[in-house]
Amino acid sequence: MLFEKPLYELIRPKDFNEFIGHEKIVKNLKPQNLILWGPPGVGKTTLSFLLSKEWNKPFISISAVLTGKKEIKEILEKISNSKIQHILFIDEIHAFNRTQQNVFLKHIEKGEIILIGATTENPSFEVISPLISRCRIIKLERLTEENLKIILNRAINFLKNKGIQIEFYKDFIDDITLYADGDARILINTLEYLVESSLEENKAIITKEKFFEIIDKNFFHYDKSYEEHYNLISAFHKSLRGSDPDAALYWLFRMLEAGEDPRYILRRLIVCASEDVGNADPNALEVAVNAMHAFEFVGPPEGYLAIAQATIYIATSPKSNSVYKAMKEVKREIKETGSLPVPLHLRNPVTNLMKKLGYGKDYKYPHDFPYGYVAQNYFPDGVKRKKFYKPKEFGFEKEIKKRIEWWEKLKKKSID
Repeated sequence: MLFEKPLYELIRPKDFNEFIGHEKIVKNLKPQNLILWGPPGVGKTTLSFLLSKEWNKPFISISAVLTGKKEIKEILEKISNSKIQHILFIDEIHAFNRTQQNVFLKHIEKGEIILIGATTENPSFEVISPLISRCRIIKLERLTEENLKIILNRAINFLKNKGIQIEFYKDFIDDITLYADGDARILINTLEYLVESSLEENKAIITKEKFFEIIDKNFFHYDKSYEEHYNLISAFHKSLRGSDPDAALYWLFRMLEAGEDPRYILRRLIVCASEDVGNADPNALEVAVNAMHAFEFVGPPEGYLAIAQATIYIATSPKSNSVYKAMKEVKREIKETGSLPVPLHLRNPVTNLMKKLGYGKDYKYPHDFPYGYVAQNYFPDGVKRKKFYKPKEFGFEKEIKKRIEWWEKLKKKSID
């Protein structure tokens, strides 16, 4: 570390004139409970501190990851005894469990604290409803490259004022802001490391080779445990469903390059093959399953080709959700009619007793009839015959529809 404190702490804005990004959101914010929701390094902590200055309130900052139950109790008692309303900033508020989050409710109700919680996760899933109802949710997006360049120049000027000269290659500014991917903390930490590791006699020379030396595999900021994981897989699935192979490939390799488990992606491909392609192209499911076996056999990186091949095939297949809709309709029918008994003619008369009870009586064996088909009721008594599966007019379902219509004609003839 170049100084006693991290560089990003030393250049942290001291007022809103220095605050970069989110200008429209933070303008004219009145004292109120807030949940600041956004990715790392976009200014959640800084914003809460600046708001405490603007609102002229004492500011206490805690981390949900590092603060225990005993310490929380002591802080809240201290605030309560002071008779002065404080701003309590809770970083990573999603790390508190439901019981811990409940502790703050009565202090909010009494007006003892203005709560500002910061979270990288969707509050809908990670913050209890009573807190959400008492807070305004503010969504902070990743900083733009222009935002990051302003922050970077501020850091470089700060270092120059401290007597440290920096030389860097032509595209360094573009490369480091692209690498930071909207995260100011990564931006400044990367700069600080580069300067510290290159510093000789108060001068740092940052070469292209040196910069790319420090970039690890995780170029895109992605946490498989939380929301970004679900955002990317959602974009991937929707691109497949929307018959856009290029977009599907883009999201596929965004996930693979970020370290996603290929098996998770393969499971999604198998789901999509049934849910969104179905019998419009029955081969899609076979392709997806074969891709899974191919990847298990070959492994990465060559196995990624099989995943990409399946992705392209499924994205370009005709789409039908008839199987998915049929499944939902059947489940709804079962829920409404319950566990009705199997009709006697559909039961197997395995023993003499079963035969005496009428098991299998009047069952018609289809192979004993022309075309291997005979009309008979396969539903339980109490369920009116319904058409759950309704094939579409294209892809292989067009052929399936013809078969069903042909059986319907045979059924009508036998009835007539």
